[in-house]
Amino acid sequence: MTANHHTTDPRATDAAAIRALLERGAAAWADGDGTAYGACFTEDATDVTYVGTVYHGGKEIGRAHQALFDSFLKGTRLILDITDLRFYGTGAAVVVTRGDVRKGGTPKQDGKQSKLATYTVVREADGRWRIAAVQKTQRKPLMEAVSFRFQPATRPTAN
Repeated sequence: MTANHHTTDPRATDAAAIRALLERGAAAWADGDGTAYGACFTEDATDVTYVGTVYHGGKEIGRAHQALFDSFLKGTRLILDITDLRFYGTGAAVVVTRGDVRKGGTPKQDGKQSKLATYTVVREADGRWRIAAVQKTQRKPLMEAVSFRFQPATRPTAN
């Protein structure tokens, strides 16, 4: 006699939890809630912005973002599309996203997203996934095109 057991793939469950983590961060951003945004990060997290500012720890990241949400990021939305999610053991993963920050969250007419971010996420002792590090980079399509044109070997296999 064979028992019918429903088993859940742990990688699928973890991937869903990581997606939910990034969605919580984007929701906190849209709500202008620096505390909730900072709570997505570990206590010793590193956030390197695309302008080169480095913030350390979830509390500092939340505090600094609250100041941004109250000023020139007021009313903006963080739009993210996960392009790559890779696990390293059972407690760490790297997530690459394309995205943008938009007023009202409406996509640009051309559909292009101007920022890339690489997240290192970890499973903490409480079992929850949090962001340990993020590096944001502004995409420069013209510079990419010039590089690819004059040095075709620099073109990545997946774009």
